[in-house]
Amino acid sequence: MTTRKERERADRHQRIIDAARELAESQGWEAVTVRKLAERIEYSQPVLYSHFTGKAAIVAAVAVEGIIDLTTALRAAEETAATPAEALESVTRAYLDFAAANPARYDAMFLLSTDLVFGLDAPQPLRDAFAVFEGLFRPFVDDADLGARAEVAWSSIHGLATLERAGRLRPELREQRLALLVAEWLAAVRV
Repeated sequence: MTTRKERERADRHQRIIDAARELAESQGWEAVTVRKLAERIEYSQPVLYSHFTGKAAIVAAVAVEGIIDLTTALRAAEETAATPAEALESVTRAYLDFAAANPARYDAMFLLSTDLVFGLDAPQPLRDAFAVFEGLFRPFVDDADLGARAEVAWSSIHGLATLERAGRLRPELREQRLALLVAEWLAAVRV
């Protein structure tokens, strides 16, 4: 059973994360400072530092929550697909939609400097997200190729998401790009 003090600390911790995300969404990550967050949640800067070591740790907390939400969206997209090939397309679309709809969180997740560890020692939410990509390719490749295939797929989708968000790709070609990417994956695994 948690004590009132523990609940208050957890609530304050979440308020800091929410305030950082909201400030980043409205004004960009450059506007997120410990001073501004302290003002926003009406606590002193030392209180924020009792929760987070600095901005990178706050960004990491926003990133982890974003990754949890992304994983939920990807799993939901995968569940709607009738076949493994449809799952590739559905999950890719869900990923691109998430990145477009959540620019500040996406930046925290994949573009900004954080104290998150990626790879084999990553926190569970990051490993869960990667497991979705591995699961997509499991019907097509053996275990020896699974990790690399999932990493290349994620990298490809991330590249599209980043270029789309930056306005560097033509919006009217989005569906064609998506179809080409999935077709390339399927052609590569059927050889």
